[in-house]
Amino acid sequence: MRIEQYLQCIDYTLWEIVENGNAPIVTKTVDGKETVIPPTSIKEKAQRRAELKARSTLLMALPNEHQLKFNSYKDAKILMQAIENRFGGNTATKKTQKNLLNQQYENFAASSTEVIEQSYERLQKLISQLEMHGEVIPQEDINQKFLRSLSQEWTMHTIVWRNKPEIETLSLDDLFNNLKAYESEVKGTSSSTTNSHNVAFLSSSSTNRAVNTAQGVNTASTQGAADSSTTVENLSDAVIYSFFASQLSIP
Repeated sequence: MRIEQYLQCIDYTLWEIVENGNAPIVTKTVDGKETVIPPTSIKEKAQRRAELKARSTLLMALPNEHQLKFNSYKDAKILMQAIENRFGGNTATKKTQKNLLNQQYENFAASSTEVIEQSYERLQKLISQLEMHGEVIPQEDINQKFLRSLSQEWTMHTIVWRNKPEIETLSLDDLFNNLKAYESEVKGTSSSTTNSHNVAFLSSSSTNRAVNTAQGVNTASTQGAADSSTTVENLSDAVIYSFFASQLSIP
């Protein structure tokens, strides 16, 4: 992909040579050795220069450890095909990669530990990889996938967006930016709800411990001193008050 972008940027003619090939190199055999016949006309010379420039550009794009291996390819088009086979895989490999990417797309889900931007970037990268393998996904399907993948705290907003008419044509970038505006509100609500649940749980646990303590003291008092004037109700209230007073530092 980078090679294609680079060649198209510096000289589109070079990319056309790499993609479609150039005038074939004419050779002849002299004394049992194949020799390249140099171009003679102005047009042939220009074509030959463009061919050499395209081939040299491809070789310069490769890491040093691969130079000797690919230097044997004298034609830019054939060289590009060899590069694609080496680094992009053959037909079977590409099919396997495509199937794996499709599976990752189907199972895509946002993590509760990541912000919405991280989820968006992961999905965008996955879609781009599928496009490179020739997979075209309808825009509405992409948007619905993104909305369904978000964690439960986004439910109120995702329900609204999933039913909007523009969801069929809205770009994923625009959808992300619209949801991004509510992130502080969503995260704040989630944090507040979590804290409320924690307070309720602690209060419930504290009350249970207090009641259990009261019951234990009541049992011991009943067995040790049956004639105590403290009633069960008064004892329970006293113990519960004492527990919360110690937790809240009430004198």
